[in-house]
Amino acid sequence: MIALIQRVTEAAVHINGTTVGAIGQGLLALVAVERGDGEPQVSRMAERLLGYRIFADAEGRMNLSLTETGGGLLLVSQFTLAADTAKGMRPSFTPAADPETGRRLFDSLAETVRSRHTPISTGRFGADMQVSLVNDGPVTFLLRCPPAPAA
Repeated sequence: MIALIQRVTEAAVHINGTTVGAIGQGLLALVAVERGDGEPQVSRMAERLLGYRIFADAEGRMNLSLTETGGGLLLVSQFTLAADTAKGMRPSFTPAADPETGRRLFDSLAETVRSRHTPISTGRFGADMQVSLVNDGPVTFLLRCPPAPAA
């Protein structure tokens, strides 16, 4: 499972001109599910999203987590993050999970973080979404909880 996280002052997801998810200060997480991912990756990613220390403390150091600041989390599915771009001029999406698995694990991630933190908002899995954000910093990190090796 991959998450590209951005510290934001605000972020929103729009579908056909309608806002379906929005947050104020917090994290925007673009999330891809990879082949081989399961509940262990969901659990670890939820822990990392809520606990990763990228917010400033009183001394201005990145030392506080989303949980500690009480900020919002906007989760947006983005299977293109799982693309293999190593060869040629066209991405291969072979590393991405199939849509059914991707939806199930993305929904599980949303439920897991929602049970531990508020506010949480999401886009709509598989939809053509327009994402707007104001990146704070800018601060952007790539988090990865690799799938289990094939047996």
